[in-house]
Amino acid sequence: MIRLHFLVEGATERTFVDELLKPELSRLNIFPDACCVQTGRKQGKIYKGGITSYLKLKKDLQRWLKQDKHQEARFTTMVDFYALPNDFTGYEKSRKQKSTQKRIEILESHFQADIGDARFIPYIQQHEFEALLFSEPTQFATVYPNKESEILKLVSIRSEFPSAQDINENLAPSKRIQAIFPDYAKFKPTVGPLVAMEIGLTKIRAENPHFDEWLKKLEQLT
Repeated sequence: MIRLHFLVEGATERTFVDELLKPELSRLNIFPDACCVQTGRKQGKIYKGGITSYLKLKKDLQRWLKQDKHQEARFTTMVDFYALPNDFTGYEKSRKQKSTQKRIEILESHFQADIGDARFIPYIQQHEFEALLFSEPTQFATVYPNKESEILKLVSIRSEFPSAQDINENLAPSKRIQAIFPDYAKFKPTVGPLVAMEIGLTKIRAENPHFDEWLKKLEQLT
């Protein structure tokens, strides 16, 4: 049995892990749990969500590694490449690459080396969580019924790129969705995972090769 700890960027990713990844991985005797990155503390209150600095992410991860030192424990991340803080390990080296995929490879490699624990499997989403939702944008009809023209705009955006994970071009996937559905930002912790569930992991994996590579690594833990 493997305990797989996910350190994620926010509530949307945490729900995604709980609702989509947990059922699939549990069948392989891998039991996930997810926690949001701690971004601050004020007057005894802990604030979570978003990556404001690499150091905070690293401290959170190191704290969890110390709390569960058992060999059956594994750790991973689910954070966005979009708006990644510039103090991230390997950031300057990665900027020399034109390819986003190459930049992420460098960042993940440096991240793994900096943490220095064989139980850790780094993952940086290209470009952000919402790229996964462009795997099959017609499924936005689940939460936005009778919005055919708006959904067709999402379909049109998807058609401009070779794969869902490539959608960015100086405008993040979430910003593209919000431009069409302004309330998405408010409801994304619910809407995002619901749309993803309707799409299904098979389609998401086919449209997002880096995501698929990550899941394959997790599936091979047992």
